[in-house]
Amino acid sequence: MSAATVTVGAATERDFGVYIHVPFCSVRCGYCDFNTYAPGESEFSSRSDYVQAALGEMRQARDTMAGDTRPARTVFVGGGTPTMLDAGALTALLDGVRDTWGLAADAEVTTEANPDSVTRESLEQLAGAGFTRVSFGMQSAVPHVLATLERTHQPENVARAVAWARAAGLAVSLDLIYGTPGESLEDWTASLDAAIALEPDHVSAYALVIEPGTRMGAQLRRGQIQAVDLDTQADMYEAAEARLARAGYDWYEVSNWARSPEQRCRHNVAYWTSQDWWGVGPGAHSYLGPRVAPAGESVPAQRWWNVKLPRAYAARIDGGESPVAEVEPLDEADLALESVMLRLRLADGMPVGELPERRPDQIAALVADGVLDGRAALRGTLALTLRGRLLADAAVRALT
Repeated sequence: MSAATVTVGAATERDFGVYIHVPFCSVRCGYCDFNTYAPGESEFSSRSDYVQAALGEMRQARDTMAGDTRPARTVFVGGGTPTMLDAGALTALLDGVRDTWGLAADAEVTTEANPDSVTRESLEQLAGAGFTRVSFGMQSAVPHVLATLERTHQPENVARAVAWARAAGLAVSLDLIYGTPGESLEDWTASLDAAIALEPDHVSAYALVIEPGTRMGAQLRRGQIQAVDLDTQADMYEAAEARLARAGYDWYEVSNWARSPEQRCRHNVAYWTSQDWWGVGPGAHSYLGPRVAPAGESVPAQRWWNVKLPRAYAARIDGGESPVAEVEPLDEADLALESVMLRLRLADGMPVGELPERRPDQIAALVADGVLDGRAALRGTLALTLRGRLLADAAVRALT
């Protein structure tokens, strides 16, 4: 579909955020299936054109969103490894957000980073430019696990990077991965303990999913590695909950823990609660919920995504064309289904009345099976138990 089908109007009841995708890494990790490019891959050479293209997309967005005066309450620069760009380039991108939408006074501004892709000086420069958080890809504290994941940093680099970020006044999040082939439960708990010892404000822990098209997927198919079984992954998740809770972190989404509600990643919470966002960059996705267009007509929710290749993305912007590859309209049934899929993952749960259709038998069965909290259900809220977090996808299927 053409970009002309992307329609923007008033939606003052929802917050607005900006995601910026930086599709470059120093190496392509064996498990990665993200839209990212490393040295030696032809698309990596378009890095020099990336910032100007991204700023060009923001200028297009300014025209498309004319009449929508909401400032960005959150900005998240992800990848890839955004800090493959220097701090000056990242500052230019944030300035582009300011010029296009404006930044709320209390805006949360996050960049992802690898522990070996920052310096004390670069973090100070980012903090001075208005960044408020940095999310480090720690993944593990165990050398052989990092080697299997093909991560480039050494475990000790994480503590150094965290110290620099703290000195710069940035909030710190650490990303961990569990279930790497060859990783034992003891390896995982060592990584958890190492992360907790650094006293981050926020921790994310994700189960490794080995996708078929990745190098790790090929290794699995050839029998060179063996996937960690689901029971062990469940034990790893329960270990994460136990250790993080004991250290004062509360879970607020199935894979995320924070020291306090203020330290939750507001940008990701906006995704899970169906707020609006504009995705800038190659392959970036955007979402705008139902709204009223300037002419007064109602506009349904829309999702759209950009062309994936950085060269094609930059060429479209340079030629004055939209980078949008396709637009997907979403009706009320789509939105109701997505709301269950996303909000059920939150600790706050979701009201029973917001299910697409009443399912009392399924709710009763999930309570009986220990998946949903029975007391919360009596109060009209669907909330996952610890067991339910392990079976979140099955719970969604039962309720939709």
